[in-house]
Amino acid sequence: MSIDLKQNYFTLFGLPVTYAVDRAALDHRYRELQRVVHPDRFASAPDQERRVAMQQATRINEGYRVLKDALARGRYLLELRGHRFDDERNTHQDSAFLMEQIELREDLADVRDSRDPFAALGAILARIGARLEALDTELGAALAQDGIAASALTAIQRMQFFRKLAHEAEELEADLEDGS
Repeated sequence: MSIDLKQNYFTLFGLPVTYAVDRAALDHRYRELQRVVHPDRFASAPDQERRVAMQQATRINEGYRVLKDALARGRYLLELRGHRFDDERNTHQDSAFLMEQIELREDLADVRDSRDPFAALGAILARIGARLEALDTELGAALAQDGIAASALTAIQRMQFFRKLAHEAEELEADLEDGS
């Protein structure tokens, strides 16, 4: 079986080009594709066949990573529609969101000084989780429209912020656990 390395990830996995992905179908197709092209199956094959198998396995792994992650999938859908991301330049947000960012960062900075740092951090993580869920829904609705909706771009930018903040909060949690 030969994998066309130029086909988009949705086609590669036999899925419709939509934000909502059938995770069970994605997982099943991933295992199916990996079974066919896994480099171990080509260990004794000529160099060219081993290289091709490695390229195909790499493409399958990358596609799986993108399609299973809501943020990466949303970005990929917009890229398929012709949008190119420049994360350094596309940072403008409305003032209410900027205030929310400042507030959450201040709350995170104050966690160590709170009476119960784990409870304070848990509350922050819960807020972040709720916002990510809401943004996931918002992004799905925006991507259901044809073309590149400004609301989809905004949702992606906000998801990126909340993902980064969640990562920082998880690092702080690990530091607190190490200090206990």
